[in-house]
Amino acid sequence: MKGLEFVFLAVGSVLGAFLRYKITESPLLFNTLPLNVLIVNILGAFILGMFIILSEQWNLDGRYSLLAAVGFCGSLTTMSSFALDSSNLLDNRHYGTLVVNLLANIGLSIGALICGKSLMTAIVNG
Repeated sequence: MKGLEFVFLAVGSVLGAFLRYKITESPLLFNTLPLNVLIVNILGAFILGMFIILSEQWNLDGRYSLLAAVGFCGSLTTMSSFALDSSNLLDNRHYGTLVVNLLANIGLSIGALICGKSLMTAIVNG
């Protein structure tokens, strides 16, 4: 990795981690369902979906992928926190909430990515 590529990756990572920290610093629960991690995963997937289309349409240099996709979205979204939340729900025998958490994080993140791609496609082709 070249120096400038590292800078792109680092800047994106710091910004994504900071935003994740701000969103998740105060626990937000719906009954026993942890919403903070769900929010960052959906938001990150949506932003990644939009970036994919912009990257293709504008033929962006790969360094921007390091900045936005790998750095920012990679640091914003959080599989480890999702796994921990799910494990805690399992340990506490909140099986229904566990299923909702799994389906919501996976399904809504995929849906958000598709929505982000669709929105950006409509905007650039608009």
